[in-house]
Amino acid sequence: MMRAASLVRSGVVEVRDFPIPEPGPDQVLVKMHYASICGSDVHVIFDGFHTPEYLGRPGYPGHEGIGIVAASSYPQFPVGSPVLTVPFGQRGGCFAEYQAVDAAQTIALPAGSDVRRLLLAQQLGTTVFAMTRFLPPASTGARPALAAVIGAGSAGLFFLQLLRAQGIEVIISDLNRDRLKVAEQLGAAQTVLEPAESIIDSARAQTGGAGVELVIEAAGYDVTRAAAVDAVRQRGTVGFFGYPQVRGLAPFPVERSFRKELNMAWSNNTQAEPGLASFRTAIDLIQAGAIEVDHCLQSVYDLEDAPAAVAAARAYGNGAAKVGLVLPAATR
Repeated sequence: MMRAASLVRSGVVEVRDFPIPEPGPDQVLVKMHYASICGSDVHVIFDGFHTPEYLGRPGYPGHEGIGIVAASSYPQFPVGSPVLTVPFGQRGGCFAEYQAVDAAQTIALPAGSDVRRLLLAQQLGTTVFAMTRFLPPASTGARPALAAVIGAGSAGLFFLQLLRAQGIEVIISDLNRDRLKVAEQLGAAQTVLEPAESIIDSARAQTGGAGVELVIEAAGYDVTRAAAVDAVRQRGTVGFFGYPQVRGLAPFPVERSFRKELNMAWSNNTQAEPGLASFRTAIDLIQAGAIEVDHCLQSVYDLEDAPAAVAAARAYGNGAAKVGLVLPAATR
């Protein structure tokens, strides 16, 4: 038997005993060490985005996890080796002591890897993937001088670092002063504390009223998507990374987007990328020290405290960029 957190009904996560899963022929059994809570998990747990038939499944809906192979028929995943697990979001089981994960959604890590820090390669990988959609290839030479990022959670702070690595100055906004302090340390040119300040006003003030060339919306609210449209310049680009706020139709400033002739890109489904290339790039970036992740490791809860952890994630981490779980195997 094992312990696992599970979404038992909308808004309610409980930690229970479950049988250790039996891996299928295309799966690897992983003894989980660490997991983290994605913004999409918050929507699944609290906002009705769950898959009804998955209610009560062990570890659901966690999809950001890392651990050690416990059983495998694959030579690239020998027992005892560290792996990053990147299951599709609605099929995740990372909030558990053991997870049976598809081999195709598993990435082998070098022996001796710092699995606690490499856990963040899952979230970082999704932003690396998004950047391929939000920015033209470097070979074109078309790089904006100034961009805005809405939301300074883990994704927003990774976007900040990826943009700075391209030589692009960044204005970043958030509702929390502590997150913005981290953004300053990571090189933000300007931070904007909403709602007392406005990313729209800041973007216009920095550009003579024109708006910035690129806005990345990483907060996931209808009001922030509308703000992104207002903060970008004519014929600029808006990259939408944030999760939908509600199911079905949602309000969106279609006319303003039309009048401004905007380029708009959405990012999703990094787990389906051939070769899981962006996750592998993220692993390399973290190991090389090119991307800072330690600010995402400050707020951690034991598995038994998973209900409190998801509540903290819902409260924007109480100022932390990321909320994580420590599984029992990591402390033994």
